[in-house]
Amino acid sequence: MSRLTKWMALGGAAVLTASMAVATGRAGAPEGPAAQFTAKGELLFPADYRSWTFLTSGHGMSYNAQANAAADQPFDNVFVNPEGYAAFLKTGHWPEGTMLVLEIRRSTSKGSINQHGAFQSGDPVGMEVHVHDSNRFKGGWGFFSFNGSKLATLIGYEASCYACHQAHAAVDTTFVQFYPTLLPVAKEHAAFSAAYLADEKAAAKP
Repeated sequence: MSRLTKWMALGGAAVLTASMAVATGRAGAPEGPAAQFTAKGELLFPADYRSWTFLTSGHGMSYNAQANAAADQPFDNVFVNPEGYAAFLKTGHWPEGTMLVLEIRRSTSKGSINQHGAFQSGDPVGMEVHVHDSNRFKGGWGFFSFNGSKLATLIGYEASCYACHQAHAAVDTTFVQFYPTLLPVAKEHAAFSAAYLADEKAAAKP
């Protein structure tokens, strides 16, 4: 999955300010498939996502080589619905209905007894979701960006996140190369995309 689209496009120079009220396992969360849509195709906020399988956390990541390594670079956390995770472990691929959540949180260096490094703090400042549904989305996957817990509409296919994932993602247009517990699974099942293998080959050149 991409870092939050606007953040990465600016190399982390802009902070998303939409505060989100996140409820873990909140009563009334929808049952059934992880991704729930309205009749208009809007995605419902996955209130229980923090009880899903945690994949990885990144700090200050950017796909822009010129991005500044400022001290306040954000953290991101990636979660996937348990059914999608279980299927990936068996096959090295994401099944239909998989939903990956990218949660962005602020980075703080001063707090309590901390003297070095940084930790996550406050409410999420943004959230992007990647949904696998071949019947609903062109190319099989759709991106959504949430503003709090409001309904989210599909990010247009002209957005850079789609092309970037197609061109560089390790497995099924998702950035499994950044998920340390799943990378060996993908390798075992020979699931790597040709694009990812080409990137790795180019990176290995002196």
